[in-house]
Amino acid sequence: MALNALLVPLGSHGDVHPLIGIGIRLKQRGHRVRVIVNGHFEPIVRGAGLEFIELGTDAEYRQMASNPQLWARRKGPATVIKALGELTEPVYNAIVENNEPGKTVVVASTLAMGARIAQDKFAIPTVNIHLQPLAFWSAIDPPRVPGLLLGKNVPRWLIRFQFKTAHALVLDRLAGPPINGLRARVGLPPVKRILQHWWNSPDRVIGLFPDWFAPPQADWPAQTRLTGFPLYDESGVTRLPAPLEEFLASGSPPIAFTFGSAMWHAQMLLEQSARACAMINRRGILLTRYREQVPASLPPGVIHVDFAPFSELLPRCAALVHHGGIGTSSQGLAAGVPQLVVPHAHDQPDNAARLVRLGVARAIEPKRYQAPRIAEELTALLDNPQVERTCAEVASRFVGVDSLGQTCDLIEEIAPGARPAKSRVAAVGS
Repeated sequence: MALNALLVPLGSHGDVHPLIGIGIRLKQRGHRVRVIVNGHFEPIVRGAGLEFIELGTDAEYRQMASNPQLWARRKGPATVIKALGELTEPVYNAIVENNEPGKTVVVASTLAMGARIAQDKFAIPTVNIHLQPLAFWSAIDPPRVPGLLLGKNVPRWLIRFQFKTAHALVLDRLAGPPINGLRARVGLPPVKRILQHWWNSPDRVIGLFPDWFAPPQADWPAQTRLTGFPLYDESGVTRLPAPLEEFLASGSPPIAFTFGSAMWHAQMLLEQSARACAMINRRGILLTRYREQVPASLPPGVIHVDFAPFSELLPRCAALVHHGGIGTSSQGLAAGVPQLVVPHAHDQPDNAARLVRLGVARAIEPKRYQAPRIAEELTALLDNPQVERTCAEVASRFVGVDSLGQTCDLIEEIAPGARPAKSRVAAVGS
């Protein structure tokens, strides 16, 4: 049976790309795919051949993305939760309006809370997509969460107590009002521990990362499945710009620098990056959609590019310097290049720690991101044969893995009328 698939990605390009990749595969399987997303991403959705349903305007997205508090380590998560909380009712309404009972399946990103409310109200089969391990609040293998005392040497009872306190005193107070306000209006009881338990769909939770990056834990939701990094990045839709192709062909492999598609405040980061390239006599590429952030004068061998699909660019680079977003991190792993990570907020510190543990990366705190230190860290990465071997070994783990195909299998399994199937992807604890 052809499904009515409603995809709800909330966030920046790094949050939207994976669901676009899923949508393309679902459409190839004969399903109708509609993407409920901010108007800023309409060209990407339509360019991929999918149907678009507007969830807020491009101007609203730009206003949110330009908020400097978005990148503050302590204030950033609260800023995101508050901003996306305002979309709870619009998400709910869009799903209800486009629901086709008996045919619909909803695929929603982590903070698309309106999807969970629609699921509770109308029993619409719903899949939660978690792009990063931070979404799983495990006391067994705790993620990096700023402000909390975590780690494998901290007693589990203390970790659980911190989680419970953080949710009761902070996260539920931020996320609770719009969620429980809407639940009351549609006749549903209130919920609590929202960002620890309730946000996980009881139908299915899919982690879009492999078990070697974050092994499943016994205290993850039992309905969790891992499929691997999706790696969709507009390749095949967006081509490498001609000037970039010429640059890549004209000399040694460059170092790529990117600090996030929603980073509107990277002027100093890009300036120091360019200076570091000059110090170690390396070519560099500064990637940002916001040209006003790029230094007016760049040293020889350093260029600026608005955007390039990483799957096509990074295999031709010597190293990758970035903010620690999960999409960028996974593309670096797949390309087999050393990574220098500058984590700011959200999942970035946790992702950075995992990359360092794998042996493919080093990390710098943003306040220490100065040209001399950057040059030192990059030299240590690029002159280390063990890092090169580890990067190649990790890249080999991607061969033959079809994360998007496995994800679509799991979505179809919980769709209306689907027969229970034995998943080809391991469940948590198996």
